[in-house]
Amino acid sequence: MTPPNAAPPPVEDNRIGTADFWQLPAEERDVVFAELRRERPLSRHPAPEDMLGIGERDDRPFWALVRHEDIRRVSRDPQTFCSGQGVMFGDAPPEMLEASLSFLAMDAPRHTSLRKLVSAAFSPRQVARIEEGIRANARVVVEEAAQAGGGGDFVELIAKRLPLMTISEMVGVPEADRERVVEAADVLVTALDEDSWSDVPPLQKLGEALWTLTETSTALAAERAARPRDDLMTALVQAEVDGERLTHAEIAAFFVLLAVAGNDTTRHTTSHAMRALTTNPDQRALLLDDLDGRLPTAVEEFVRWATPVLTFRRTTTRPVELHGVEIPAGEKVLLFYHSGNRDERAFERPWTFDVTRDPNHHLGFGGGGPHYCLGSSLARTQLRALFGELLRTLPTLEVGEPALFRTPGFIHAVKRMECVW
Repeated sequence: MTPPNAAPPPVEDNRIGTADFWQLPAEERDVVFAELRRERPLSRHPAPEDMLGIGERDDRPFWALVRHEDIRRVSRDPQTFCSGQGVMFGDAPPEMLEASLSFLAMDAPRHTSLRKLVSAAFSPRQVARIEEGIRANARVVVEEAAQAGGGGDFVELIAKRLPLMTISEMVGVPEADRERVVEAADVLVTALDEDSWSDVPPLQKLGEALWTLTETSTALAAERAARPRDDLMTALVQAEVDGERLTHAEIAAFFVLLAVAGNDTTRHTTSHAMRALTTNPDQRALLLDDLDGRLPTAVEEFVRWATPVLTFRRTTTRPVELHGVEIPAGEKVLLFYHSGNRDERAFERPWTFDVTRDPNHHLGFGGGGPHYCLGSSLARTQLRALFGELLRTLPTLEVGEPALFRTPGFIHAVKRMECVW
């Protein structure tokens, strides 16, 4: 352990805090992370670049955790590593984070209370209805793609459509508003991408997108309060635990979180998994040999391989020792999930795509603890349904090299990816 009053370890180079680093292919980024996992599992780095231009920012260095075991430990110790002081890699205005992250950026007891209220809306009846709709929509997505011809952009034809349909039908978003909602959700992830650049500053674009989602949700919540329907929005409005209900503002923040996390993560996992099945034809053949039997196990590998959420942040609430070094209270700690999912200590041959990998204790839905992904079951259901239909109906589909969004250290996002069959 670092002796009392000793200077903290030196700040390392800033590679992993730059946009250019996150534009590199995952294999190239992992050369850096593999070195850190091997030689410096706990390291300090300068604050990431200010890509939003927010002016005043938190320029303190951050601590990087890159090993699977460390990420799980921190995720399961919210008393020492809290979320309520920020969870994003970079900085953003507090009011924007409050309106978009819901209970993701809260600590107990408020986190516990809000999560219970949201969970109460996912009754067995709601879940059964949602899963039935997912299977039906997966068939529609694949059949319409098959009828359209032998190729195109896989993201637009297939990967993007099922999450959009699922979230919209779950919540009850009117058909006329669905594209507007998904476009706004995309902006919250891709505002820094070069294809999104325009005369409008990124911060303004983010604010406009957030307003679109908040306004849509608030209107839906008010309508369901007056005229209930059989959908998730009605269940959220009516959910009650210990005499407490969600406010419309809290429902709106959860809707924003759902629109991004429930849409983008499944969509990009689908794209990365299809690319892996294309470049590993032996694994596709193995999966096709027993599709129903192997698909649930394969889906876990899809999520590990893609790692759709790349990082989240925690803040130390008290001094804590990691790898013989004392981290003081109030320090930023970054969890690098993609590095944890390639950790040689946790996975045999981590850079081998293996649809039969079992056990597969990946970090694709977080490292456990109270912030474990509430939508993990929903994501798994969508992936099983979509790839079941896709591999049966279009077993020869192949995709090319993906074009990635410029989303530094946040979502492992695929912009477009050509496909043929």
